[in-house]
Amino acid sequence: MFRHASHYQPRDMRHLVALPTETNTNMMMRFDGRLGFPGGFVDTRDTSLEEGLKRELQEELGPALTTVEVSVEDYRSSQVREYPQKCVTHFYIKELKLEEIERIEAEAVNAKDHGLEVMGLVRVPLYTLRDGVGGLPAFLCNNFIGNSKSQLLYALRSLKLLRENQIQEVLKASHKLHY
Repeated sequence: MFRHASHYQPRDMRHLVALPTETNTNMMMRFDGRLGFPGGFVDTRDTSLEEGLKRELQEELGPALTTVEVSVEDYRSSQVREYPQKCVTHFYIKELKLEEIERIEAEAVNAKDHGLEVMGLVRVPLYTLRDGVGGLPAFLCNNFIGNSKSQLLYALRSLKLLRENQIQEVLKASHKLHY
């Protein structure tokens, strides 16, 4: 039997009229030192994946999420994993205004799980420094939980935040840092 988990990426909409460096993509630093997206396992008491995600977001990101409604329209993908446990992860992306993201970031310290499960929010650097490795290539060398790194890359591709050739260059540079 597979467990289900839903994860969420807040993203502001300024990329539509600005450079990608002005787009914000957030992840969280977990208690185990790994990066991931807010969310978690759906409980039997949750009436839907979205309801489970909403509950998890409020626990991990706090009261600012009560005004953000994640719906089935925000669903993007699902992945099946067999290891370390059988799980189906469902990925959602919600477009928010920068002010909403900043409010969530500021109020996240008041979340029930802050300092326990969630150590803080991290903005993903959607750029590469002139040295060719700083920024996103170095960020991708972090330790990610489960499939959150592939979810991040999927989001960058599907939302067209970076062109495919840019993503390939970033991945190539990040692999050089590993060796």
